[in-house]
Amino acid sequence: MKKSYIPNTITAFSLLSGFLSIIFTSKGDFQLAAVMIFAASIFDLIDGIVARLLKTTSQFGVELDSLADIVSFGAAPAFLIYSFHFYKFGAIGIFISALLLIFGALRLARFNSQLEEIETKGDFKGLPIPLSAITVAMFVYYVNNNGEFIKPLYYVSVPLVLVISVLMISNIKYAAFPKLNKSTFRGKPIYLILAIVGLVLTFLTDGTALFYIFLGIILFGIVRHLIKKYNS
Repeated sequence: MKKSYIPNTITAFSLLSGFLSIIFTSKGDFQLAAVMIFAASIFDLIDGIVARLLKTTSQFGVELDSLADIVSFGAAPAFLIYSFHFYKFGAIGIFISALLLIFGALRLARFNSQLEEIETKGDFKGLPIPLSAITVAMFVYYVNNNGEFIKPLYYVSVPLVLVISVLMISNIKYAAFPKLNKSTFRGKPIYLILAIVGLVLTFLTDGTALFYIFLGIILFGIVRHLIKKYNS
């Protein structure tokens, strides 16, 4: 068996997770649908790590990954937020929900067209589509209370989706996820500390802290961009 089949199979599981999210959304199980999007992001992370370890990174893998991403991180979260809340806004709700899919596709197309070296990734230009999807999914997971919003966050949903969508096609840079190995944690122990703190908070809050963690990452990118622009 070719070694390339292994990361490609993991990518297929990411695609399957996105499809399952759509199914669970259609059945009204929004929290499980959100979990499936998060599961897809885990597979999306692992396939890249495995491809690098096996040295099987290829253009085919990049294209397959993008096709999986558009389903798991574009269509799935768009359908989730629409079915959970935005359907109440009629045609406007459809349009706003679709931005996650459309701008996500534009983000992926730009990334693939500008990817010069497959095996090395610098900072991402624009918010990565998996981060966008996870934020929306964890938002639904957090605010869902028997199919209804926790009221104080009712008015956050539309601005959140609009900002996330625009960030995906923006020029704001987001750091690429560090390669997970011993040298990474030895050279930059802050990654290990943040990982431990994130895991503890996630455990203590039954997973709801994930929304604030990813929201913090998004806001950090915006703040860093504004600081750099001010100092330039």
